Amino acid sequence: MNGAESLLRTLVASGIEVCFANPGTSEMHFVSALDRIEGIRPVLTLFEGVATGAADGYARMAEKPAATLLHLGPGLANGLANLHNARKAQTPMVNIIGDHATTHQRFETPLTSNVAALAQPVSHWVATCRGPKTVAADAARAVQAARVAPGQIASLILPADTAWQPAERAASPLPVMGPAPVSDQAITQARDALLLGNAALLLRGTALRGRGLRAAGRIAAATGARLLCDTFTPRIERGAGRVHVERLPYRPAPTMACLQGTRTLILVGTQAPVAFFAYPDQPSALTPPDCDVLVFSHPHEDAAEGLEQLAEAIGAGDYAPISPCKPPELPIEGGLDPESVMRIIGHYLPEDAIISDESLTSGFLPYPLLDTALPHDHLHLAGGAIGDGLPVAVGAAIACPGRKVIALQADGSAMYTLQSLWTQAREQLDITTIIYANRAYKVLFEELHSVGAAKAGPHAFSLFDLHDPTLNWVKLAEGMGVEARRVEDTRNLTSALRSAITGRGPRLIEVVL
Repeated sequence: MNGAESLLRTLVASGIEVCFANPGTSEMHFVSALDRIEGIRPVLTLFEGVATGAADGYARMAEKPAATLLHLGPGLANGLANLHNARKAQTPMVNIIGDHATTHQRFETPLTSNVAALAQPVSHWVATCRGPKTVAADAARAVQAARVAPGQIASLILPADTAWQPAERAASPLPVMGPAPVSDQAITQARDALLLGNAALLLRGTALRGRGLRAAGRIAAATGARLLCDTFTPRIERGAGRVHVERLPYRPAPTMACLQGTRTLILVGTQAPVAFFAYPDQPSALTPPDCDVLVFSHPHEDAAEGLEQLAEAIGAGDYAPISPCKPPELPIEGGLDPESVMRIIGHYLPEDAIISDESLTSGFLPYPLLDTALPHDHLHLAGGAIGDGLPVAVGAAIACPGRKVIALQADGSAMYTLQSLWTQAREQLDITTIIYANRAYKVLFEELHSVGAAKAGPHAFSLFDLHDPTLNWVKLAEGMGVEARRVEDTRNLTSALRSAITGRGPRLIEVVL
């Protein structure tokens, strides 16, 4: 057994089942071992940002980590943006990053870099294997670190010679500490605040699904408290039969208006709302001055269990108000805009679908239309670094092969990780991608005004415009093996979406706005 084999055996024993990979020379012994050791599904991606984003989407739905296989410092660097997103989403992930052999590192070769320094800002845990006999133990520690609640990024650097040299054994899985309990004091303080009235619960993590969400609904029914979530939350259960949660607006002024009149904002696994950016003469902290902030649970604590205890403490009954099943009505026939697109999607959305949402400006206003669609999971861009919508869809589809995945995708950000479409085709994933083709980085037009920049002209606007040439998403998708269609009106979008929903496999619909 060599070091790579001991690493793989340890990963399998520790529950890792999928590896999203873009390997190079230093990872060849790991790649070779995949044919001798069963238990890990290798998934090739054509860009490391797809690998890291797919591992994020996988873990959000599977609720356990996947591995990535990245090539040296430059390969890791290609994946940093989606590692940032995964870190903000509190996603468990194990990165295996190949490095030069230890005997080779003193030579300043073209690919030599400080891999650990690149990994540190986007990782909670970083280690370098020092020899083949420690590889297995290091791998077990990496999985253990990734599984620390609520989820962490663990990066293990594997020098090539530690992979090819003899190793003695694999390592057994290490114990993982579950989430900590919510303190009795926090439950008492939240109970008292709720009974005073005019309170709101700002929810994240396990509070937005399953028993956590239902407990929050019971609390709201008993006290009149509002239920809110962050603008970009990693995962939320929505639709018919689920407790309705309001999404905080993106802009500072609407967020403060949304919270106006709230006496106490109770934080459940999240932080108090802040502006995405600093804007002249606008606050960064968005909690109204007359609103008290109370921390009920930290991200590493068991919010679902804590909310159930809180519901009992206030004497809440079993009733939790749930959204009715009333899919949005189809729009009148004509041209397409964000609302008509969302109406059609919501009308035909299949039960138990997964939505990976990077629609950005096109998706904000019509977002509530899905509140009464059939039950589904909604995954948002948690870290703000664009380019995760398509990879997250890939990971979610691999985690949940029996569920339809819908990617709501802005055209500009889709170009960051366009290669995801090839992996969709290679793996025959059941993903329908909706490209919102507004031919612009539209959010930047809004930001130009919001930051109070001086009057802009053609040079400034040229940096936001995606015409000349216009992206042809049908040809781009077909070039990577994905069936595609362009639509410009409601009738054709309805036809294309119905076909994609009833069929299986990857489809792309370019929606011209």
